[in-house]
Amino acid sequence: MIDLRSFVRAGDGVWWSQGAAEPTPMVDALIDALPDIGPVRAFVGLCWNPRITDDPPPGLRLVSYGALGDLRHLPDGRLEVIRVPWSGLPALFEEGRVGLDVGFVQVAPPDADGNCSLGPGIDYAWDAAQHTTKLLAEVNAALPASSDAPSIPYRRFAAVVHTDRPLLEVAERHPRKADAIISDHIAALIEDGDTIQIGVGQIPSAVLSRLTTHRDLGVHSGVVTDGIIDLVESGIVTGARKEVDAGLVVTGTAMGTQALYERSARAPFAFRPVSYTHSPSVLARFGRLVAINSAVEVDLTGRVNAEVRGGHYVGAIGGQADFAHAAARSRGRSIIALPATSGGRSTIVPQVGIVSTPGGDVDYVVTEHGVAQLRGSSPSQRARRLVEVAAPEHREELDRTIRAAIHASA
Repeated sequence: MIDLRSFVRAGDGVWWSQGAAEPTPMVDALIDALPDIGPVRAFVGLCWNPRITDDPPPGLRLVSYGALGDLRHLPDGRLEVIRVPWSGLPALFEEGRVGLDVGFVQVAPPDADGNCSLGPGIDYAWDAAQHTTKLLAEVNAALPASSDAPSIPYRRFAAVVHTDRPLLEVAERHPRKADAIISDHIAALIEDGDTIQIGVGQIPSAVLSRLTTHRDLGVHSGVVTDGIIDLVESGIVTGARKEVDAGLVVTGTAMGTQALYERSARAPFAFRPVSYTHSPSVLARFGRLVAINSAVEVDLTGRVNAEVRGGHYVGAIGGQADFAHAAARSRGRSIIALPATSGGRSTIVPQVGIVSTPGGDVDYVVTEHGVAQLRGSSPSQRARRLVEVAAPEHREELDRTIRAAIHASA
């Protein structure tokens, strides 16, 4: 294993690829070397590495754009969150607001031209690599190379470690009853020829399984899952009517099973960095973009909290704000989906404490109790429609909130 003491110094800013693309051997080597190196500041995205999430070493100061994966289980004070939509990450890297002294990436072996593919995990890694002083790589023989994507020259790496291991798999969980009902509502809002963006989780997986009678769907999304590749191979997702990148599934990362990683390398997938997938100028070119995202809670004005529950970070702004904004301004739809209750509490609330997505960028809020159409609605209509999709046992309390507001403004 590589000795990182030659490359990382105390006080350095370190980052690495996220999710299934995490170069775990490099991260583990960093943790092992910290007693000799001294404290470092590490920027990390979605993470399931137990050495980071279960018992992070005291010398590792963790920074992220949110608390995704098992980062949400970190105790308070162990994670510094930079509140930024994904479209803002490239600027943070370019301006040096995130330490980029040393970067770790996982890549496929070099091709005939000496270039290494980031495979199904390019997202923010390629953008960060452009501004990183020292770049180190895990060259994984099992990483499927993506030919239609930016790559990194092998000579760019200050050091490499060679592996041959499967990528981390993310098993899809069976949707709950409420998720299945919500998914049926959402599927009815999607039209043939739409270009969709969708996240990960039980509801998005269930939504994809409900699209088997649709035609000529397109995909432009920060992440894709097994459900997307199934729709591609069944001829549902063709991208034939996309205004941008017709015929291609454009994404930054794949997150699912080993079969997804292998199949995506053979399918019409185009892996692109976040500076492209979430670019406002690119998203503005779509005429019918449907953004489907989840939330922790939504308030009676339609504002969305996708980040904090009970004062603790459990999510991120992520790409939701980028895609919701673009979809709401297209002839498509910006959809927020969530179960009506969580832990016995209503997820439709009088007022959210933190705003991840403004209410003006939300067209529909969907729960198992129905669909609240907010697009073109007045503030009072928004509030009433949101109460109608709240859990029945919480509607009276929400109604009282509305009446109190009316009385106060009279």
